[in-house]
Amino acid sequence: MPADLVALASDHAGYELKVLLKDELESMGLAVLDLGTDSLASVDYPDFGFLAGQAIASGKASRGVIVCGSGIGISIAANRVPEARAALCHDGLTARLARQHNDANILAIGSRTTGIETARDMVRIFMSTPFEGGRHAGRVAKLTKGPVTAS
Repeated sequence: MPADLVALASDHAGYELKVLLKDELESMGLAVLDLGTDSLASVDYPDFGFLAGQAIASGKASRGVIVCGSGIGISIAANRVPEARAALCHDGLTARLARQHNDANILAIGSRTTGIETARDMVRIFMSTPFEGGRHAGRVAKLTKGPVTAS
């Protein structure tokens, strides 16, 4: 899996922020797999969230950044792919914790709820923060395998 390739996707509401974040990622020395959309023309966020999740699942990218108006819909769509762990974050702290504790591999951002500098900060933190493992590893495994059930 390419450690420095980031899947980037948005719907029309997130398009302008996506363009800015692409520049941010590239300034960090990361290669970007731009999955669209490519304009302000109305599109459906599930299509682009799913594409980002698939890029992670297939190994085309190691991490992702997805953007829609609220960040909610596109994160739900990405999380339909079992290997995707998309976290909707609102600031640097939630971006850091998503990586450290949840091993999130996709950062979801709401373009209508997050300022540009906060979004840039979240991207920098998300891309540079490692997963802590330890007590969190078993919990993260349950995100794919499912919880242990009582008999």
